[in-house]
Amino acid sequence: MSSRFARPGKPARWPILAIVALIVGMLAGGPAIAPPKAHAEPRSVTFTMSTLSPFTMVKDGHFSGFTVDVWNEIARRNGWTTVFREDKDVPAQFNAVDAGDADVAGGAISITAERTERFDFSQPTLNAGLQIMVPDTSSEHQPPGLVDFLKLLFAKPMLFWLLTALALALIPAHLYWFFERRHSDADISTSYFPGIFQAMNAALGSLIAVGDDSPRHWLTRTLTLLWAFVGVIFVAFYTATLTAHLTVEKFDSQIQGPKDLYGKKVATVANTTSAAYLDANSIASTKFDDTDQALNAIRQDYDAVVFDAPVLRFFLNHQGAGAGEVTGPIFEAEDYGFAFRLNSELRKPVNAALLAMREDGTYDRIKQGWFGDDQSSSGDGPN
Repeated sequence: MSSRFARPGKPARWPILAIVALIVGMLAGGPAIAPPKAHAEPRSVTFTMSTLSPFTMVKDGHFSGFTVDVWNEIARRNGWTTVFREDKDVPAQFNAVDAGDADVAGGAISITAERTERFDFSQPTLNAGLQIMVPDTSSEHQPPGLVDFLKLLFAKPMLFWLLTALALALIPAHLYWFFERRHSDADISTSYFPGIFQAMNAALGSLIAVGDDSPRHWLTRTLTLLWAFVGVIFVAFYTATLTAHLTVEKFDSQIQGPKDLYGKKVATVANTTSAAYLDANSIASTKFDDTDQALNAIRQDYDAVVFDAPVLRFFLNHQGAGAGEVTGPIFEAEDYGFAFRLNSELRKPVNAALLAMREDGTYDRIKQGWFGDDQSSSGDGPN
């Protein structure tokens, strides 16, 4: 009986041993749980920029601006440190990237088909386009001077009607001389010269309602009266023509878009898409090497400055306040972006960071900080 009770207890230990063995086997032979991945090794990225407010600026060795803020956030998200370097202009930035002296170029750099053949570009950092700045027309202008009067006097329409008046006066002048010279106490010479000049003086005087009231012959007096009515009509027509010419001249002098730039004194920045646009459309312009010189040309005798819309608006809201105003719609729409060497390994992480910044609102906060809520100045403006 004791043997019957001893045998059943022995196999009861096998399930426990089997479970223990299974656990030990899993711990010993199973795949190990991987620890969390460490952050990628930090790397240094050389960023080339050329000064252009409000995108890239340098003061006391401190780099700032819309593009700088966007890039700093991209670098932070990727664990990169940035070494900033300043180059003269956009072509110099491209040369630095092409030569390997810089990893990325940023600022107000337009993405164009020609440039994409030599460089890789990020997703757009800002939608941009060109616009026109003209001198401020809201302030009081000086009254027209002698030069303005002479320009008006010798304008083609004015000369045409003055010559017409002279031609019209020849007929009544001859009639005036022919009849008046026969009167015994006439004040006009009986000789053709200088009699015809005296008659012309009387005819022109009547034409402008300052006629001679001393004709002696009744036919001459009748002619003078009729000629005075013609003079009233002529003066009214001449005045209307003068007014119309001044109005047309005023409207012609206004610039509302690129088509109004022909024949005007235009300034822009050399080696930029604005300069290329003007050349492509055969619009003569002065191309300044320095952006500040081009913008301040509006304070001189230039009719217009053509450049990037956000740059023009930032200038007018800061150092150029009161100097001018933007006019017409934004044209030649382009985008800004970061430029890399072809097949650069930086492009994908930069684009991923840009996309994440747009999704979480970081991009919009940076953009609003520099451009405010005015979408026309922040979203539409290239180099």
